[in-house]
Amino acid sequence: MRRVLSAKLTFMTKKMTVEEYIEKAKGLDRMGPVSRRIKRWMDVVVSFLGLVVLFPVFLVVFCVVKLSSPGAAVFKQERVGRWGRNFNIYKFRTMVENAEKEDSPLLYVENDGRLTKVGLFLRAHHLDELPQLWNVLKGDMSLVGPRPERRFFVDQIIKENPDYQLLYYLHPGAFSKATLYNGYTDTMEKMLERL
Repeated sequence: MRRVLSAKLTFMTKKMTVEEYIEKAKGLDRMGPVSRRIKRWMDVVVSFLGLVVLFPVFLVVFCVVKLSSPGAAVFKQERVGRWGRNFNIYKFRTMVENAEKEDSPLLYVENDGRLTKVGLFLRAHHLDELPQLWNVLKGDMSLVGPRPERRFFVDQIIKENPDYQLLYYLHPGAFSKATLYNGYTDTMEKMLERL
């Protein structure tokens, strides 16, 4: 515990690049190889079973999204994962196609005109997140862990709180405590609150 606190204080007082921060964080990972294998095995088994058992739900949601508005039913979006590496997260599309025409990403806002009627229902029931079971099966994510964000927002968060980079030594998760209690992250304050 002393080592973790000492390293954390060092992180907070020094200006570091993301790469330097990640190298330091690697030394803080306290999960042993056996625990890591068990966790990964659980992720694989649960995500595989989830994909198989929920296949009819996937099929229905896919068809409803595809028939309700033009565009792909599933979309991918680049997020920042473990060790600061980018990966593509998969979700059912809840907004109109090309909802972000600008170069800078936009957060969801209440009564967002980009949200489709089907998308509103999917988000209310978190059904849009189901394809992330594929990310878990592939190893990009874990079932439980901090939610991954887009690089644009990560850079803003780090300016406010450099400790955010400590999350890079964990696999991002499909589910987290913050997701349960904060819902969808639609403000920078919610992003910072998750820490």
